Formats: sequence, C-alpha cells, structure tokens
Amino acid sequence: MGNICRSPVGEKLLQRYFPEKNITSAGIGTEHYHLVGKPADDMMINIANHHGLNLSTHRAKQLTRALCQKADLILVMEKAHIELVHQLCPLSQGKVILFGHWLTAPKDIPDPYKKSQEMFEYAYQMLESAAEQWNNML
Repeated sequence: MGNICRSPVGEKLLQRYFPEKNITSAGIGTEHYHLVGKPADDMMINIANHHGLNLSTHRAKQLTRALCQKADLILVMEKAHIELVHQLCPLSQGKVILFGHWLTAPKDIPDPYKKSQEMFEYAYQMLESAAEQWNNML
C-alpha cells in the first residue's frame, strides 16, 4: 500500500529478470500514509541486502491514473488491491493481476510492515518465488 516494503522488492527482482522492460513500482496508499519520497523500510532493506538486492535508491511514489494508463501490466500484492486499482483507473481492467499469480495457487503476498523479521523474510521469499515464476512463464 505504501510502496516501502513489498513492491520495491518486486520491482528490483523483476528488473533482474527483465532488464529490457520498464518496470517501476508505486503504492495505492502512499500519499494517504504520507510516504511519498520515503526510502524502503529499514527491515526490508536489510533483508534484501542479505539476498543481494539493493533497495538503497528506492523512493516511494503514489500510483496514479496516468501510471496505470501507461502500464501494459499492473501487478498487485493482494486480491483487494485489484479493485482499488480499478477504482483509481477504470481503464486498467484486464491488465491487473496478482504478483503471486503463478505460485502454486495464486496467493496474496502478506504485508510485513511493522511485523517481525521472520515476516519480512517470509514476504521476501514469496516475492522471490513469484518473480522467478514470472520469469519462467514469460
């Protein structure tokens, strides 16, 4: 929601697999939570670093109608986010899908914000598995 935990990791993982693509992340609630321009969460930065992923340059941004219209595909972390994106940009229908769509069963990726290190690690592992599956499917 805030573009400081899951989506920065998803963005960087997909950029690794698809360097020729323009991949960016944004949050549905970034403005609401006053996170625009903020770096990724410290715990997520540490977890990502441990896995060789650098989030140091990430700055949170708000998802906008213009970003939705420009995107070919919009990946969200939870099923509930699909409707929120459609509300923001009705023209996004048909191009919004779960980041975890290709996992064994399509799954929400839980938000680790303000939770334990184990929860951050679990979310990271799910994101890594999902990104790998996107790579295998495309």
